Amino acid sequence: MRLASIRTERGLRLHVRGASGYVDLADAADDARLATLAGLLAVGDAVGAAARRASEREGVAVAPERIGPATPEAPRVLCLGVNYAEHALEGGRDVPTWPESFVRGPGSLLGPFDDLVAPALSERLDYEAEVAVVIGRGGRYIRARDAGEAILGYAAMNDGSAREWQRRATQWTPGKNFEGTMPIGPEVVTVDEVDITDVAIRSRLNGEVMQDARTSTMIVDVARAVEYFSSFTTLRPGDVIATGTPGGVGFARTPPVWLRPGDLIEVEVEGVGTIANRVVAEEGAPTDWPWRPLAVDTTAF
Repeated sequence: MRLASIRTERGLRLHVRGASGYVDLADAADDARLATLAGLLAVGDAVGAAARRASEREGVAVAPERIGPATPEAPRVLCLGVNYAEHALEGGRDVPTWPESFVRGPGSLLGPFDDLVAPALSERLDYEAEVAVVIGRGGRYIRARDAGEAILGYAAMNDGSAREWQRRATQWTPGKNFEGTMPIGPEVVTVDEVDITDVAIRSRLNGEVMQDARTSTMIVDVARAVEYFSSFTTLRPGDVIATGTPGGVGFARTPPVWLRPGDLIEVEVEGVGTIANRVVAEEGAPTDWPWRPLAVDTTAF
């Protein structure tokens, strides 16, 4: 199945892609709990048959701007960094022998076709094409061989990164958590629909291919990523695991390439979908804000 969160007059509602268009899952199943992805996950396997029946119905066409983030209520986004050897090397790092990880908050999520607001406090906004893993059943101490049972499906995502904020200190949290810098979608494609082991992943900036790799070249593959994160935390329904980006990001180019207002940045994951976001400038930010990594010396408090 392919699940999407659609903006409607009744708010954001979970839909399944039908024989044509999208079908409101709660309406089709006559079950109000299925109006959200969180509700679907809470109900569990019992609704699988109803959702599949809905996917066989004729739906309605939906304009791209009405599609919201694929995981609008994600409790957490657990991220792998430098998870492709080429990306590690282009950044001047050794290929990791242990996973680099960090966390994004839900406030950084964005719809798959929404405007991507370039933060006023950053001059170095970068793109990162990634596969997002959406947790279904979840659990703790999940062996890699059993990871498929814990996963609901996959989505395309852009791990938009304010590089000077990421690199100003030793922790990555600020640079990875500016509001609305992680578009995700357009759908959650369930595990029975796509084998993510070896698919193409690309980014395009204004039509030019910037990243082009295959998921089979991940250092830590999807199954092992589930195993790794479940080592220290219980994976919960709706959690997202971001699996890292391949080489070709903006900071590693000569000269560097940063996202600017007017740019169109696309991320495509074969068999999963394509997201496309127009970059716009942030409005209303204070011009005298003291925390600007490139402009202000904040080392002395």
